[in-house]
Amino acid sequence: MEISSALNKSNHQAAWLDKSHPNYNRWERARKLSVERGRIVKTLLEKYRTITNKNILDIGSGEGGTSSVFSENNFVISVDLSLLRLQRQKANFQIKNSVNSNALKLPFSDSSFDIIILQDVIEHLSDSENFLYEIKRVLKSNGIIYLSTPNKFSIINILSDPHWGLPLVAVFKRETIRNIFLKYFRKSELNRKDLAELISLNKILKMFSDEFEIRLQTKKVVENLFSNSDGIVWSNFHLSLIRALKKFSLDKFIIKIANDNLGMINKFFTPTFYLVMKRKSV
Repeated sequence: MEISSALNKSNHQAAWLDKSHPNYNRWERARKLSVERGRIVKTLLEKYRTITNKNILDIGSGEGGTSSVFSENNFVISVDLSLLRLQRQKANFQIKNSVNSNALKLPFSDSSFDIIILQDVIEHLSDSENFLYEIKRVLKSNGIIYLSTPNKFSIINILSDPHWGLPLVAVFKRETIRNIFLKYFRKSELNRKDLAELISLNKILKMFSDEFEIRLQTKKVVENLFSNSDGIVWSNFHLSLIRALKKFSLDKFIIKIANDNLGMINKFFTPTFYLVMKRKSV
């Protein structure tokens, strides 16, 4: 009873659970789709690795849906900076192995994990250098990383930023968002520590290509998007865009041009990068 009361009290204090917040509806949709999102991650990873008897680290695990999906036949550790989110995971999904930790200082031994999941996390971290060091340290020599993150230079995101739903915000640096956008339009969130700064495909390649074989998963995700968008999009803008494309029978054209190449389509149109990165053999 005391745990339940404490959780309810924390719920009222969390901005992302505040029904009066302008982003509440999109956040609520994302929460409800957390398990479906986890299933998509697993489907993409199964193209490269049998997902059984693996040690898996889910960093920035949020609502816990992905950790829940992977917990079947694997040992999964769910890591999040928010203690409230970890409490909600335990209540909603009975997540057993959770750690309240900063991703920049992971409390695990070297070479502990076969798979690391980074689902819409990396854009929220200000110290990418230390973060990269940590995930490389705890990943096994033959390990793989799943990474999803919004595309800074996607025309779609420039029209409507995935976090704020406003034009142009996607291309701003973190401090510009804080000093201009939040200062004048969202003062209540001025001190947020997890403020997102979107990154480009070129930056991802620069961060990972020396040590990892990088495989985009755009084609598969786009096919899933038009057959069942659950777990892929949840903002009003993106949902309306999908409906419009279907209405005018443009979905087949989008599926046809979608590809997994490191070219113009993915650099400037794909709204979210979905990548599987295999560690290179030494």
